[in-house]
Amino acid sequence: MKKYKHNINAEIAYTHLFSKKKQTFIAALGVTVGIAIFIFMNSLMNGFEVASIEGLFKSTPHLRIYKNDVLSKSLIDSPDSTKVNLISNPKITSESKKIINPISLLKTLKNEPEVMGVTPNVSANVFYKNGDSEVSGRVSGVIIEEQNAMFNLQSYLVDGGYANLSGYQNGIILGVGIAEKLNLKMNDNVTVTSALGVNKLMKIVALLETGNKAVDKTLSYINLPVAQQLQKQSPSYITDIYVNINDFEKAKTLISKYENLTGYDVEDWETANASAAAANKMRKMMAFAISLSIMLVAAFGIYNILNMTIMEKLNDIAILKAIGFSGKDIVRIFVSEAIIIGIIGILFGLILAFILIILMGNMWVGGDIGFFPIRVFPKFFGVGIIFGLVVTFFAGFIPARKAAGLDPISIFRK
Repeated sequence: MKKYKHNINAEIAYTHLFSKKKQTFIAALGVTVGIAIFIFMNSLMNGFEVASIEGLFKSTPHLRIYKNDVLSKSLIDSPDSTKVNLISNPKITSESKKIINPISLLKTLKNEPEVMGVTPNVSANVFYKNGDSEVSGRVSGVIIEEQNAMFNLQSYLVDGGYANLSGYQNGIILGVGIAEKLNLKMNDNVTVTSALGVNKLMKIVALLETGNKAVDKTLSYINLPVAQQLQKQSPSYITDIYVNINDFEKAKTLISKYENLTGYDVEDWETANASAAAANKMRKMMAFAISLSIMLVAAFGIYNILNMTIMEKLNDIAILKAIGFSGKDIVRIFVSEAIIIGIIGILFGLILAFILIILMGNMWVGGDIGFFPIRVFPKFFGVGIIFGLVVTFFAGFIPARKAAGLDPISIFRK
């Protein structure tokens, strides 16, 4: 008997849906639009956030280990405030910034469980010269294979390959902004002069374009031994160690650990890029607020459409109750209708959101951004499905329960 009644409930639900196709279509369309907008806007906001982070990490590590400048200290440091220390005008010392025993330190860091990549670096301020033209900038002496593994360098090269650098000792990967200013192209020579007066004639083996103009106008990559020569240092000279971890958002919490482990100063990416980190936090707050607003608007929109759909069927409800259907049967019928409408709307909402994201993502906006920074995030499609099913369930359950409690006689009188 229960199975028979269940089949009758399902048949009535299907009859309601397909006998009034226009009404069903409008209800499903409301769900489609709500789900599509929810997924699209979340993908848009998250796309901006990911694009900004990717742009930042094109040349910035999660953690940088280095030896900082220190102030000269008093030879006699008395705790008694009434006494005068031997040195009363401390200045920055000329102590070398060299990291001691970097090879052992690199091995230690690579064995840490959260570390994804480690690479040494020698950074130097230089002048790039081509004839009488001169541009100031910065070179990074690197082990190019490790640098590429950490920063995906190859994806930012517009000409040449990163492997060319390891095959040519005096090669240089030059930022496109520098090349443009000095009228240089692939395979041309450029003179690099360090602050210590060391000159190197170098061949351009690749051109780099990160999309960040400030970086592209100043930065270049050279082989680590050449950078050491520009600084008049031995092969063991390392000024920085770059570390990438599996979760960049935990970088700040690991500072004290790595300071104790290495004995050197550690700087996280947020401290090194305070403005960018603050902008990233603002985007996250905005994304949460917008996502919550869209969710509420979509939920109320879907609820109102399904509520009106059920209220328009009060006569049907009265007839069903008059011939012996219980309130629970009424609720089951209309919840079934709401869920079916929800599934149809969710399916088309996912398709519509995907199409909108692909179309928007293929729009070229130019500048440092390139294509519009929106992309497909599977998690938002999953959240959209769950959100749609939950909303449509309650959008059907609440008005159906209310309508099921009405007296059929009062409905017939109206």
